[in-house]
Amino acid sequence: MIYCVEDDSAIRELIIYTLNAAGYTARGFDSGEEFFEGCRGESPDLVLLDLMLPCEDGISILKKLRHDERTADLPVIIASAKGSEYDKVTGLDSGADDYLVKPFGMMEMISHIKAVLRRCGSRQYADTGILRTAGLAIDTASHTVTADGKELRLTLKEYELLKCFMENPDTVMTRDKLFGIVWGSDLAGETRTVDVHIGTLRTKLGGYGSMIHTVRGVGYRMERRK
Repeated sequence: MIYCVEDDSAIRELIIYTLNAAGYTARGFDSGEEFFEGCRGESPDLVLLDLMLPCEDGISILKKLRHDERTADLPVIIASAKGSEYDKVTGLDSGADDYLVKPFGMMEMISHIKAVLRRCGSRQYADTGILRTAGLAIDTASHTVTADGKELRLTLKEYELLKCFMENPDTVMTRDKLFGIVWGSDLAGETRTVDVHIGTLRTKLGGYGSMIHTVRGVGYRMERRK
């Protein structure tokens, strides 16, 4: 279970949605009071903690967690718009395991969560490795993709594109960003490369290919289905 303590409802809902899509179980809280009440019911495996919260700020919450033997070793990632060196040092010195500066991408967030959970030994969450939407699933541990239980044969680039989309459901991804993530370099006029691979990926996904929408003049978006 991952807890997100964030008073901005739009950000909180996006984070929870992304975590659930990535195979995690997540709950959101808009204040420290609600968070601690939630902890009394079920202890989380990791906390995403904003600093600027109503009534009690994130640093105060973090210090309480570190001074309680039940939560002293609980992995905590600060996610805050306060991005100065001083703020980062203060957060890390207060006991945070990592620090994310807003605005950050959802893929970046997932990557940080996996890294912290690996360092803290929470293998159950660090290596879940399953991304799902509708009947489509990616097992990142075995590098396989299935549609309604049937394995699909994708090239490495097609696999990476699909993984990128499923880690960022309902998010518009520009061609530049997709090229940078999948091919590891700047687009430099290679727009057609992305388009061709999206076309073959759609074909191989069969009926699920329609989930990848073209956003005219921008890039692509993969819808989230239950």
